[in-house]
Amino acid sequence: MEITIIHGQVHKGSTYHISDMLRQRLSDEDTVVHEFFLPKDSPGYCLGCFQCIFKGEEFCPEREKVKRISDALLKSEVIIVDSPTYCFEMTGQLKSLFDHFGYFWMSHRPQGEMFTKTGVVVTTAAGAGSKNVTKSIRRQLYWWGVPKIHSLQFNVNASSWNDISDKTMNKIIREVDDAAHKIRRQSEKTGLGVKTRVLFNIMRRMQGSNTWNRIDREHWENNLWLGKERPWMRQVKQ
Repeated sequence: MEITIIHGQVHKGSTYHISDMLRQRLSDEDTVVHEFFLPKDSPGYCLGCFQCIFKGEEFCPEREKVKRISDALLKSEVIIVDSPTYCFEMTGQLKSLFDHFGYFWMSHRPQGEMFTKTGVVVTTAAGAGSKNVTKSIRRQLYWWGVPKIHSLQFNVNASSWNDISDKTMNKIIREVDDAAHKIRRQSEKTGLGVKTRVLFNIMRRMQGSNTWNRIDREHWENNLWLGKERPWMRQVKQ
C-alpha cells in the first residue's frame, strides 16, 4: 500500500497526531508513505494565471512542487488530508494547495486514478468549527473523483495534544481504529457513489460541447470518456 498524507500545518499538534495514529494502523513493512507538511512543502500561492487550465499543468509557475505532490497522490491508494481549524476554515496554506489542483476537478481534467482511491479527512478544533473544515476538504476530494471519503473530526477542547481529556482521547482512538478497519476491509473494492457518477456524467455532457477549452476536451477524448468508457471501468478491467 502507498499512502499520501498532506498536513495542513507544520506543527505537530492534535491534528498531526491523529493522522499519524491512522498511518501507524494502516502501515506494515511494505507500506510506502509520502508525507507533506504545509507550507514547508507546498508551492507558492496560486496566481490565477490560468496556465494549468488553458495550456496544461506543466506550465504552472510552481510546477516542480505541485508535481511532487500530484505524483504521490496518483500513486497512493489512500490519501489523508488534515487541517486544524483556523477561523472556522482549513488553514490558508492547505486552501492554497487545493487551488493549484483546480485542473484535477471533474469540470476540467479529472485523473482516472482518483476514482479508485480512499480519502480520509482529519480535522480538529480547540473549540468549535471542525465540521465546517471537514466539509470544505471533502468537497475538494469529491470534485477530484475520490469515491470513498472517511472523516475523523474532533472538537478536542484543548490547545495541545497532551491536554486532551481521557474521555476525548478514548473517542479518538476508537474512531481511528474503526476508520483503519474500514479502509483495510475496503482495500481494492472501493465502490463509486451515485453522486460521483451523476456529476461525472454532467461534466461529460458539458465536455461533449466544449469549444472553449481545447486541452480539457482533448483530455476527455483521449481517455475515451466522451464515449462509453469511464475511469472506474478501466481500473476494474486492469
